[in-house]
Amino acid sequence: MTLRARLLTEFIGTFVFLSVIALAGPSGALAPLAIGLALTAMVYMGGHVSGAHYNPAVSLALFLRGVIPASTMLAYWVAQLAAGLIAFTFAYAVSGRTPGIHPGVGVSWYSAVAAELVFTMALVLVVLNVAATRQTAGNSYYGIAIGFTVAAGAFVAGPISGAAFNPAVGVSATSAAVLFGHGSWSDLWIYLVGPLVGAAVAVGFHLTQTRSAPVPPEVAESQA
Repeated sequence: MTLRARLLTEFIGTFVFLSVIALAGPSGALAPLAIGLALTAMVYMGGHVSGAHYNPAVSLALFLRGVIPASTMLAYWVAQLAAGLIAFTFAYAVSGRTPGIHPGVGVSWYSAVAAELVFTMALVLVVLNVAATRQTAGNSYYGIAIGFTVAAGAFVAGPISGAAFNPAVGVSATSAAVLFGHGSWSDLWIYLVGPLVGAAVAVGFHLTQTRSAPVPPEVAESQA
């Protein structure tokens, strides 16, 4: 696939996924399920084209694992962040709400960072094991595994950290809250540090799990 096609797929998939996140609030207790289902669908939509990262932390992990080069990672980051900002702007335009993202009431910053780190680590470990490991190459369950991981994390970590597990979510939600509401930038670092460190830790675990060369990029990109 050409880089243009891959970037367009990353943009569209991230836009739809983050639009669901931005609009899911009124779904209440079912919001994490809606988010997980949206990610599952978008992973199957774009896995064979771009790898369906939709998350700068996932792109970082695949770069560290040697699946994609730095140039692709940076290009994906631009597409993901742009799509996220447009998604939260779209959500505000159609709903009049801009939820922002922040830790739960009374939750310390270190608890929020820990939740973001651990559940991003879990997400990236799943991505690496179902989409960047020779032993599982060609499987058909990768989208469900990835979507369910995000849904499970959102159910349990939502009240703690806000459950971003994705720097594009943190940047987009915070930016929308500042632009359209009365938000601030004070918590943004949580949604950068936690997910990016979690991704790096996941790569270390994956290397000890597999102790083998990663799947070639064309194989990984056909799955997730």
